[in-house]
Amino acid sequence: MRALGRRGGLITGAVTLVAVAALGGGSAAAGARQDAPASSEARVETYLDQIRSDPGRLREFLHDLPKGADIHTHLTGAAPTRQLLAFAERDGLCINTTTVTATSPPCTTGQRPAADAKTDLLFRDQILRSWSMQAFTPGKETGHDHFFATFAKWGPASSHTGELLAGFASEAADQHESALEVFSSTQSGAARALGTQAGYDPDFAAMRAKLLANGAMDKLVTAARGDTDSAMTTMRSTLRCGQGDADPACALPVRFDFQAQRTYAPEAVFAMMVLAFELAEQDSRWVAVNLVAPEDDPVALRDYRLHMSMLGFLRKQYRKAHITLHAGELAPGLVPPAELKYHIRSAVETAGAERIGHGVDIASETDSAGLLREMARKNVLVEINLTSNCQILVVCGKKHPFALYRKAGVPVTLSTDDEGVEHTDLTSEYVRAVTTFHLHYRDLKTIARASLAYSFLQPDAKAAAQKAQQADFTAFEDLFGNA
Repeated sequence: MRALGRRGGLITGAVTLVAVAALGGGSAAAGARQDAPASSEARVETYLDQIRSDPGRLREFLHDLPKGADIHTHLTGAAPTRQLLAFAERDGLCINTTTVTATSPPCTTGQRPAADAKTDLLFRDQILRSWSMQAFTPGKETGHDHFFATFAKWGPASSHTGELLAGFASEAADQHESALEVFSSTQSGAARALGTQAGYDPDFAAMRAKLLANGAMDKLVTAARGDTDSAMTTMRSTLRCGQGDADPACALPVRFDFQAQRTYAPEAVFAMMVLAFELAEQDSRWVAVNLVAPEDDPVALRDYRLHMSMLGFLRKQYRKAHITLHAGELAPGLVPPAELKYHIRSAVETAGAERIGHGVDIASETDSAGLLREMARKNVLVEINLTSNCQILVVCGKKHPFALYRKAGVPVTLSTDDEGVEHTDLTSEYVRAVTTFHLHYRDLKTIARASLAYSFLQPDAKAAAQKAQQADFTAFEDLFGNA
């Protein structure tokens, strides 16, 4: 059984279909091919049943499955650790031999040049293990603590946004995705400084007015748009877009969800939120607002309800930005029991989140059944991160609420969270889901389609990506349905 070629081969029909639609002739074709014949789908289902116990063939099958988009992924965390190390070597960074933290040169006592890792394999292995979950075994340090510590260790090496985007996009194309929506930040430090200068005010309208006064926030938005222009230019250059040997990733639309770190003082967090909303109003590439950093951090716990109220206020002031929130990325023993009872509900009801990332503690929420019904009724999608939740929260296998959400009719899709740090990819997440929860082919199609249906792409781009995905499903079923 041969695998489908890299997306450059599979996408041909999809690109043609999108082009026809753009010229005004695509609606009939799209309608005629909205769904493959039931017999073709059934044959693929039979094939999947035949290969469930064959890891190699199952991975080949799921690698080629049209997956839509990975809509819960952090750009820097998605970078392969080896790429971050290569950046550190290229930038002449230094590595602290005790903490394995990268810093700017010159190297001082207790530090070594990152470039030493090119020839010292033991040093290289130490860095890769410290900067990721590679071969991690819990002991004195938990998976949770090791994971979150990695970001500060390799942080200075992750400044090459355009090249990171290029690598992420190329991987997405290889995984047979049709669009990119990635969590990222720009000008966050400047926004925090502006918030600190303005000071906290319990009157959100007054605090926002201070941030917008004298054009200070407009300057940050202009700088953020410039950062985005630069990153996209570098990405397209790296991918050779417009050239004869262009990477297939050049065909994928790219959108960003702004990450505001939830562990700073309230005025700083609010300023980052305002920047996110203002940026989305002026730049269509920025489509949503999110809160990141450990949800169990003392400051994050202290201010959780306050953050939800801030978002609830701001979403009424702006027209364009969507809201997707890390909520319920918690487990018993990590936080006091009371903290497991309200995070998801508050994100949905107070902040107005349209999507939830993780949602692991749903069963501990007050009136969990009622909340599940509400999420199903409101079509609040849950971004499921199986590998991440197992590594960080030790919520593994059937202990994960993935099946609970599906049984309640809550829409779900699979995502990677931080595929570089966690040594996973979207195919691996599908493999884990199929083997753990015995998913059928129709389930996989529903999950993959949901990633685009609930993405924050603008309507025209979303429709084009969905048509591309459907054409890919047709080609996929032609191949595997006749295996």
